[in-house]
Amino acid sequence: MNVETSKIKEETKDSDKPEYETVIEDQTLNSMVPLWKRQKSKITDEEYNQFYKDHFYDYADPKRVIHFSVEGNVSFTALLYIPSHVPQGFYHQDYKKGLQLYCRGVFIMNHAEELLPDYLRFVKGLVDSQDLSLNISREMLQHDHQLKAIASRIEKKILSELTNMLTKERETYEEFWKEFGLNIKFGAYNNYGMDKDKLQDLLLFYSSKDQKLVTLNEYVNRMKEDQKDIYFVSGSDVNLIDKLPIVQTLKKKDYEVLYLTDEVDEFVMQTLMTYREKTFRNAAQGDLDLDSEEEKQELEKAKEDNKELLKFMKESLHDQVAEVKLSNRLIDDPVCLTAGEGLSFEMEKVFANMPKDNPMMPMKATRILEINPNHPIFETLKEAFSSNKDKVAEIADVLYNQALLIEGFKIEDPIAYSRKICELLVK
Repeated sequence: MNVETSKIKEETKDSDKPEYETVIEDQTLNSMVPLWKRQKSKITDEEYNQFYKDHFYDYADPKRVIHFSVEGNVSFTALLYIPSHVPQGFYHQDYKKGLQLYCRGVFIMNHAEELLPDYLRFVKGLVDSQDLSLNISREMLQHDHQLKAIASRIEKKILSELTNMLTKERETYEEFWKEFGLNIKFGAYNNYGMDKDKLQDLLLFYSSKDQKLVTLNEYVNRMKEDQKDIYFVSGSDVNLIDKLPIVQTLKKKDYEVLYLTDEVDEFVMQTLMTYREKTFRNAAQGDLDLDSEEEKQELEKAKEDNKELLKFMKESLHDQVAEVKLSNRLIDDPVCLTAGEGLSFEMEKVFANMPKDNPMMPMKATRILEINPNHPIFETLKEAFSSNKDKVAEIADVLYNQALLIEGFKIEDPIAYSRKICELLVK
């Protein structure tokens, strides 16, 4: 725009009394240039943050600003923001993802969904391209190859920024993860794991190693030399998982365990299947095969010597369990409940929370009651089996319900369970 300014006359600039003249100059004012079109080096953090708050209605500064331009077959400028907290209404069905879309500085539309994958739906911002048509419609967006190219570059840029944050600003990334980690997990297993390879290194899980968040890469780097599997255990809370019998056993054997606390976690593990040629293994399911040959032989002998006792315990529990067996999985605890191959206990709980008319209902994991052959309670069972089989049945029922509670299940009749414990205590 034309602006009047005062300028010293050239012939009087060395004089004691310089004279001024009025000149008209063509100047571009910063206030008239959209923020995203200005040079990054001349934009302050305060300006970025205020623009975000004003345009995307947030009270807090963003966690990260991503401002970049691309020149080529498709040229565009993007100004993106990673919020510092979950946006208002984020989990509501009416929440709309997408970026604002501009063409040569002219606003075209809000919430251009095609510019972001679902797992990055929390990202706010805008895209301005000179290669798009001003008359483009939402229907045309779905088939526009230029827009798809822009979306691909945006996705790569955001993932690169998150990778950089994880590598160089771990504390900041963990703050981001606590807000949006679920989205990254959903992205890893959604669409049959189509995006798992580009997201797996961004995943964080709590670990038995100081109960801190770790990456899969960090876990594998710390694995024992002969370890083939990545062990995980699921539960509702890190502290509760840490106290589970199987976790205590693995920790004493110096194996690190990942703690899965989100419902989606086991689906993620099933989708990934392996990481750096290591297989994901649910430590609360199946035989872990961690015993030495000597331990295996001793266990087989104990099973053979007590097969009638174990058979009786199984019969007394009826169809509540598929098997009662001795196990070296336990060290200090007398009993635990493990799942057979297939459905795990945590996945059973997930399906149980689904609507009752869901075709997946009802689904239950196979229950296996494992007894510690080195615990004093097993000696009590052996003694009672030769003289008082009713007592064995009562102890078996108490042990089964105890194992249910440890795994986070409700017992069918807590009053009867309480009375049976009292009866056993006074006998």
